[in-house]
Amino acid sequence: MDSGAENFYAVWRERQRALPALRDGDFAPLEKLLQAIWQHQRLLRDQLKTAGGKTLRVLHPGFMSVEGGPDFRGAVLQFENEMPISGDVEIDLQTSGWRAHGHDKNSNFKNVILHVVWDTPNNSECVPPILSLKNVLDAPLAELALALENESGLPEKLRGKCSAPLRELSSTQLTELLQAAAKVRFQNKANAILARAKNCGWEQALWENLFRALGYKNNIWPMQNLAETKSRWTRGANSTFEIQARLLGISGLLPDDLTRAQKSSDTFLRHAWDFWWRDRDEFESCTLPRAVWKFHGLRPANHPQRRLALAAHWLASENLVSKIESWCGAEIPDKKLLESLHEIFQIERDEFWSWHWTFKSARMTKPQPLLGEARVTDLAVNVILPWLWIRAKEGANEKLRLEIERRFFAWPTAEDNSVLKLARQRLLGTSAARVLKGAAQQQGLMQIVRDFCEHSNAICTDCRFPELVECLKAKTQS
Repeated sequence: MDSGAENFYAVWRERQRALPALRDGDFAPLEKLLQAIWQHQRLLRDQLKTAGGKTLRVLHPGFMSVEGGPDFRGAVLQFENEMPISGDVEIDLQTSGWRAHGHDKNSNFKNVILHVVWDTPNNSECVPPILSLKNVLDAPLAELALALENESGLPEKLRGKCSAPLRELSSTQLTELLQAAAKVRFQNKANAILARAKNCGWEQALWENLFRALGYKNNIWPMQNLAETKSRWTRGANSTFEIQARLLGISGLLPDDLTRAQKSSDTFLRHAWDFWWRDRDEFESCTLPRAVWKFHGLRPANHPQRRLALAAHWLASENLVSKIESWCGAEIPDKKLLESLHEIFQIERDEFWSWHWTFKSARMTKPQPLLGEARVTDLAVNVILPWLWIRAKEGANEKLRLEIERRFFAWPTAEDNSVLKLARQRLLGTSAARVLKGAAQQQGLMQIVRDFCEHSNAICTDCRFPELVECLKAKTQS
């Protein structure tokens, strides 16, 4: 890959470290409608007043959140003739929702600057200020319900300032831009792996990053902590089950009580405790409190208990690293890349976890794989390929380094996510996932969001990215 000086995107990002994380959401029907009204600003925008009588100008409504806390992040509002302020917006059907839902005591809501409700409140002296939508809609509620039911994109006026110049790029120019940003993201991951490998070795750095990837965004650090003590808790373990028992015990995720409802789960728990009971004093110093784990919003298939069970199989195989190295050197057609790596990481079957999502879930009628292709793609672009690439670079193996780069840019698209969805709408002016060709282009778009969008506000104040896109367009046309 190009060095930082040769990559035009790398030069751009050094000039500007510049929209809060882009997110979307899904809520109950009526509240969802109110959120859509707010998001698309289907309001008499020049007639907005708070319950306290202050005029309100909405410079940007903010971005929907799916991660708990306020409904919209990063709104930009102006009260009366005061300076515009940036903060969060919470939407409830009634003003009583603020206290009823515990927002007044929740630190996640401390940055809320406006409470949007449906009807007029009885008390006008409220903190945060209240805006009622009932009398300021720009069309009847029933009409808005129909109009917004299938709304998928952002109105033109709410798109980023870079949306227009980006749409004027040719497909070749857009591909060049996204790939340049993807190179920066890839090299950053590789350099982080190198920094860790210098302290703990290549294999340990790989294991730590594999565990981090299994933690998803909510549980990266507990997984990292477990991986850092791997040499201690794997010592003397003679089977996959023993590693599972130790991992569940050290993680603090081994339940203290039987379910009393799931016979197969209770049998597994008793067996696991038989092993953990004799080992837990030895590993007390590296045992984690259960409180470090976050479960909010997790799908059952992604529960850390199940991911640790999968990691135990990888560790017990003893030759996972050599398989990855062999895969790196093998001749594999592009259309077989994902399938071939999936074969390395997927296990045949686990007698308990192939049949259960969690300890409390009922036994499934059909076994489910512990690892799907979407997660394999995440492992590939975030861990495996950067790890192989930086090893080849450090070992001066130019041929292998170029092959790993080629595989990165040939890798099929990863699973869509909320950041990509709203980034496509706001930057590229489309909600269609197919506009991004391959995982590398997805990575490139996320890097742009990180480098520019996350360092500006919702109305793109002082963001130089639109200017840089114009420069790219002019450069390629000259």
